[in-house]
Amino acid sequence: MMSQKAKTPNILLILSFIFSYFALCNCECKFAVTNETTKIRGMFVFGSSLVDNGNNNFLEKCKAKANYLPYGVDYVKGPTGRFTNGKNVIDLLGDHLKLPTIPTFKDPTTKGNMILHGVSFASGGSGILDETGAVSGEVMSMNEQIRNLENVTVPELEKQLGCNSKEALGNYLFVVGTGGNDFSLNYFLNFPHNNATLTAFISKLITGLSQQFQRLYDLGARKFVVMSVYPNGCSPMVLARVPIPMRTGCFEPVNVPLHLYNTILRNFLDELMQKMPGSKFVYVNVYKIIRDVILTPSQYGFDNTKNPCCEVTTIEEGGNETLCKNGGHSCSNRAKFVWFDGLHPTEAVNIVLANKAFASDLDCEVHPTNIKKLMEE
Repeated sequence: MMSQKAKTPNILLILSFIFSYFALCNCECKFAVTNETTKIRGMFVFGSSLVDNGNNNFLEKCKAKANYLPYGVDYVKGPTGRFTNGKNVIDLLGDHLKLPTIPTFKDPTTKGNMILHGVSFASGGSGILDETGAVSGEVMSMNEQIRNLENVTVPELEKQLGCNSKEALGNYLFVVGTGGNDFSLNYFLNFPHNNATLTAFISKLITGLSQQFQRLYDLGARKFVVMSVYPNGCSPMVLARVPIPMRTGCFEPVNVPLHLYNTILRNFLDELMQKMPGSKFVYVNVYKIIRDVILTPSQYGFDNTKNPCCEVTTIEEGGNETLCKNGGHSCSNRAKFVWFDGLHPTEAVNIVLANKAFASDLDCEVHPTNIKKLMEE
């Protein structure tokens, strides 16, 4: 029979664990010092190449990379994996929020106090659906991105802040920019042999997103910024596949399904706020903002709305008109071009998008409010 003396250390050990647990849950989070005018402590970023700042660099079998010139030709660190010539929209939103550069999850140095201002999990070529990224090789789907947050970053963040994630994550902005690849690398790629109708496919995307937002909400996320899909029917990549006589503007057979998805997405986010008490969503109508730039380019300082700024591998050369050639040339007047490569906008367009997302008062651009007002709540 075990003596009372032998039992005592075990009891003390159990009590120690209990007190440690409650101490973690109830103590005040030790956030990094930030601009006191904002309640936003950082950003967690999810999505595809439009918001990816370098995760794919660390995925050996990934085909969707931008870690070479002329990508990054205007970025202070050169080619970093951003699919543009300079800053992407996440960098620019970070500037508005007075945050340091958000590190990439896959970078081995992204640990410890490096994660206090947030982490980017975005992966170029990925989508809402797990199968979407198959043609891009090794990419991280939205589900995998959220698993990385849940299993790796959240425990590390709790350790750094000394509090539970449900207390901490409400102070961060969760930016989601995904869905475009689910059309271009999935639905359109298989058209007209899809087993699902367009409405059924969109319903599948919304169901997937609903589950993904619920997972983030359950972890403690409360403030969300959701980017609509882009008007890819206006991109050089799509227009290169259209017969020359039809290249008078955007290719609407591609844009119409995207516009329908965006309309359903906006309504879905309104409903989601009602189902998730305390949550706030900002829907950024990137589709409309870029369409407006293309329709009235001079108003925004642009003069080339159809051509890629960088040299891309053409269809005739065996390419797909999408990514810049490694070491290829780029236009000198990059601030005048809407598109940097066949699919991704220039830094100049990203500036327009970030400015609108942050401060626009037009409900048709940001709904139901802008990021500036969201961060003050």
